[in-house]
Amino acid sequence: MASTGDVRRLFLQSLLSRGIVSEALCKTLYAKCVEAVKAANDDLNIASADTDEAFDEVIKQLNVSLNDLDLEIKSTQDELNGKRSFALVNTKDDELAQMATDYTPAEIVFFKAIVDQIMLARNEAFSLSSMAALREVSNIKPKSNMTKTQAETVLASFVAKGWLLRSKRGRYSLSTRTLLELYPYLKSTYGDELLYCTICHEVVTKGMGCHRPNCQVRLHFHCFNLYRRRNSACPTCKIEWPRQATDDPLTAVGEAAVRDGDDGKRRVKARRTNGDEDEDEEMEADSSQPSQPSQPARSQRNKRGSKKKAVADSDEEEDEEEEDEEVPTQEDSPPPRRRSSRR
Repeated sequence: MASTGDVRRLFLQSLLSRGIVSEALCKTLYAKCVEAVKAANDDLNIASADTDEAFDEVIKQLNVSLNDLDLEIKSTQDELNGKRSFALVNTKDDELAQMATDYTPAEIVFFKAIVDQIMLARNEAFSLSSMAALREVSNIKPKSNMTKTQAETVLASFVAKGWLLRSKRGRYSLSTRTLLELYPYLKSTYGDELLYCTICHEVVTKGMGCHRPNCQVRLHFHCFNLYRRRNSACPTCKIEWPRQATDDPLTAVGEAAVRDGDDGKRRVKARRTNGDEDEDEEMEADSSQPSQPSQPARSQRNKRGSKKKAVADSDEEEDEEEEDEEVPTQEDSPPPRRRSSRR
């Protein structure tokens, strides 16, 4: 015998089978689930969700029941058009569990490597060229037998299933599905790299930024258009803005921020060890070339070297007097990318 609980089960199954759906489709699916259950048992009194408030209440009640399963129905805006999408997501951040049923362990490691390079892209570009993406095959650890031809097929699958976007220029970037379903993983792994929209407070990987130095304002294109209709200046520093989000001197966030040579070197985010802060290091694409540590990395190493020298000097003072050593100076390096402090 059909029951009201069957509506929820049908609805959750429909979300699972589709991955991510638009707001309009999400509401249609729920209405169809109600219709199907009522067809089996017309005596059931099932409240409709034909208004935004009623639908939000349905989602809220479902999330209460899903909480113990570490699942949640979440929504986010598409970065390009501003339309809202819904998905049933895993709230744990310890692994990419959402992809585990579709891909092999090596393919998941490959995907994580692609995401890593996208998130660490220079100049807030948040994108990766096709050549640089294929290069990540050789950086998979432990080593896999995946060829570059196979990697091209896997990349096409990532795009087809909505995990990555591929632009006309052949550059890969994060999709709405990845930003929504893998947000816990992105936040825990790339907390310092994530940028947030000043208007909607959601993640920005495609949009614009204020051109005043040290101003942290970043907006989606659709949020900029909405804000610019009534305001002519930056909401934080109050500097005057042009009419269009792509006009100079506003800075770009996303593929438009790519500069020549940005994909020539790959970025590696060193993990925290022995209580030290995370360090970002630039590495040559050719593994035979020595890596060039960034300014923060050199600073940490110079500090550790100074501490070791101080200990050695104190041990040798009783035997002989040490000669003064020249303290190495830090090399010049490009200024670090501005990062949003909003979380």
